[in-house]
Amino acid sequence: MEIHDLVIEMKLLERCLTLYEEKYGVLSEDFYAALTSGQLARYDEFDETRADFSRWKGIHETWVRRKQAYTEQLQQRDLAKALRFQPAY
Repeated sequence: MEIHDLVIEMKLLERCLTLYEEKYGVLSEDFYAALTSGQLARYDEFDETRADFSRWKGIHETWVRRKQAYTEQLQQRDLAKALRFQPAY
């Protein structure tokens, strides 16, 4: 995936993450840390939070992977060559 495509996808994922952050009042990285450490296990009994938390976790993990790929690609390139001067849309 090209750098530009990664940026577009990360921004779309960030919009989704923002909805959960606003709904539950915590940032995604804090939610993920609490979820993976078992601090949110008591919410498993509620269908809505279980479904939301599952989606939120997946979106966050995808964002982290895209961010990693973006960082790796950017380190291998000259930033000046990676810049886009024309909008893609």
